Amino acid sequence: ARATAMPVHEVTDHMPVEPDHVYVIPPGWSMIIDGSELQLSKERLRQQSIDHFLRSLARDGGHRAIGVILSGSASDGTLGLKEIKAQGGITFAQDSSAQVDSMPRSAVASGCVDYVLSPGDIARELLRISRHPYVLPAGAGRPPATEGDQLQSILALVRAKTGVDFSHYKHNTLYRRIGRRMVLLKLDTLGAYLELLQGSPPEVEALHHDFLINVTSFFRDPEAFEFLKAQVLPRLTEHRSRNDPVRVWVLGCSTGEEAYSVAIAFAEYAEESGRNVPLQIFAPDLDAAAIELARMGIYPKSIAHDVSPVRLRRYFVDLDGHYRIAKSIRDVCVFARHNVLNSPPFSHIDLLTCRNLLIYLE
Repeated sequence: ARATAMPVHEVTDHMPVEPDHVYVIPPGWSMIIDGSELQLSKERLRQQSIDHFLRSLARDGGHRAIGVILSGSASDGTLGLKEIKAQGGITFAQDSSAQVDSMPRSAVASGCVDYVLSPGDIARELLRISRHPYVLPAGAGRPPATEGDQLQSILALVRAKTGVDFSHYKHNTLYRRIGRRMVLLKLDTLGAYLELLQGSPPEVEALHHDFLINVTSFFRDPEAFEFLKAQVLPRLTEHRSRNDPVRVWVLGCSTGEEAYSVAIAFAEYAEESGRNVPLQIFAPDLDAAAIELARMGIYPKSIAHDVSPVRLRRYFVDLDGHYRIAKSIRDVCVFARHNVLNSPPFSHIDLLTCRNLLIYLE
C-alpha cells in the first residue's frame, strides 16, 4: 500500500475482482479465482498455494489468463504457469534481478515461460498485451479478421516445415495458439502473421511447438486409474506367464506423466494381487523436447498435488528440490517420437490410452 496508489485489499471469501485493485491472500488460507471472484479455503493443500491459484486462473480465464512468477524460493508456480500456457495464456518470469531466483528459474527451466524480464519491463509488456485484440472479451481467442484460407495457408506452412498435419485439430484451439503467437510478436492481424511466417522458418517451428502444448498431469481423473486397477488389469493379467508381458501404448505422452501413472498403477496392482507379470509401455509423442523431459522423469515438487505421499515415497526419488521417477518405473517405459496420423501403429497392444490426443482433435 505504501508503493501504489491503487487500493490494496486483504482478500475475504467471495470477494469480486475489480480492475486496478491489488488483492493479497490472508495468512493460513488457500485461494482460487472462479467467475472473477476470489474464494478462500482452510483446506490443507497437497499442492503449493501459487500452483493452486494459477491452475484456477487458467480454468477461469482461459486464453486471457496471464501468470507472473517473481522472486521466491522452491518451485511453486511452475505447474500453474504450464497450465496457463496450455490454455493459450501468456506467462512471465522475473530475470536475474530476482533476489531469490528459485521460483522463476524453475519456471523457465520447464519451458513454459514466454517472457523473462525485470519487473519494470513486465509491467510495460502487460500494458501492451492488455490492449491487444486477442485478450479483449469480444476476441474469444480468435485473431481478428480471421479467414479460413489464411488458417489453411498457415497449416500448410507448418506441414511443409515439420511434416505434421494439424488440419484435424480443433480449429478454436489452433486459433488460440496462433493468437498467442501474434500477441508475443506484437501483430494485430492474421494476414500480418502469415506474412511473417512465410519469411521466418524459426517462427514456423515456434508455432509448431505451441500447437503441441497440452495439459497433462499425474493420475489425471483419478477414478480412471481406480477403474483400471479394479476392472482392466485383472483381465489383462489373468492366465499370463512371466514371459508374456502386458503391452501398453500411451499416445501423445507429452512429458511422461500419463505413461508413468499407468506404470505405477500396474506396479500397485501387481503387488496387491501377487501376479508377477512383466509390463512394457510404449509412449510416443510428436514433440521431441517433451520426449526428452519424459525420459529424464524429473518433475517439480508441486506434483505433490496430484501424487499421494505414499506414491511419492515409493515411486519417486528426492533430487535437488525436484522429484525423479524411480528407476524401476522408468525402465518399463519406452519414449520415442512418433506421428500416429501418418506412421504405422504399434502392434500386439493390450491396452491403449489416448486421452492426451483425442481431446485435441475435431
